[in-house]
Amino acid sequence: MQFLSNFFRACYLSLVLVSAGNCQDSNDLAVAANHQDGPYANSDTPETESVDIKKYKLPKIDLSHWKLTLPVGKPTEVEPPEILEYATNEVVRPYFYNDSTDGSLVFYAFPNSTTANTKYSRSELREQMVPGDNNVNWTFEQGGRMKGTLAVDEITKDSDGKYHRTIIMQIHGRLTNEQKELIGAKDNNAPPILKIYWDKGYVRVKTKVLKNKSASDQEILHEEAWGDDEGYTFPDYVGFKKFKLEVKVSKGKLVVIMNNTEYAVYDDVNIKRWGIFENYFKAGNYFQSKDEGSYAKVKFYDLEVIH
Repeated sequence: MQFLSNFFRACYLSLVLVSAGNCQDSNDLAVAANHQDGPYANSDTPETESVDIKKYKLPKIDLSHWKLTLPVGKPTEVEPPEILEYATNEVVRPYFYNDSTDGSLVFYAFPNSTTANTKYSRSELREQMVPGDNNVNWTFEQGGRMKGTLAVDEITKDSDGKYHRTIIMQIHGRLTNEQKELIGAKDNNAPPILKIYWDKGYVRVKTKVLKNKSASDQEILHEEAWGDDEGYTFPDYVGFKKFKLEVKVSKGKLVVIMNNTEYAVYDDVNIKRWGIFENYFKAGNYFQSKDEGSYAKVKFYDLEVIH
């Protein structure tokens, strides 16, 4: 009798443990089902495929100080706090979404809607020091740093069989309201002092230079006072692999660092005179093509701004 009692007790405990395990599995599946990916991610559901929740990864990016511009609408812009719900926003998801297989945030862009003063479309983040406000920015004297880990995942080729280009990071200038009124500008737009391109598998840096080094402080507020430098291309080929970029700004100096080993340093008169402008960081996929059927996907695994 004691043997049978122990036997039935063991059977009962086994059933309890199995039920508990099934409940835990159900909870894991519910979490996985609620995880939102973009339309290009695996569409299998927990009902048709076994899900290991540990395989899901998320990008290490705080979006609370970023505004998003999309390649659709007039164009469509999404500010904090709305941007924090990007994973469930049906307008945003085709162009800005998680790839949970590798923990990246995907920026998808193609030729379509453009912003004022531009001719190309973008899926790109714009820094907002005060969430929802474009009027609070920073100067080179105040300084700042942006760093990220990213990769170009897909990009089309032109009619000559060469890959299209895209801008992956920027520092954009901005006129204060007082400067805007002083020169009679129609808006607060100023040139971008820094553009970093993915260019046929290489990282290429472009900055602005004064056409007339003797121009007055008022004269250099005009966009036409600035031209493009010859550019600098980092020698290491990144292709479609993951790489790191860091941009460091201080009074009279701009430094771009790739993979913690390669440096491009700018500390000449052009950078020093640029100190008159306010600035903000940008990151994402500013796609440099208007070819029909062209597109690019850029992945960011982490992105951080420090002031």
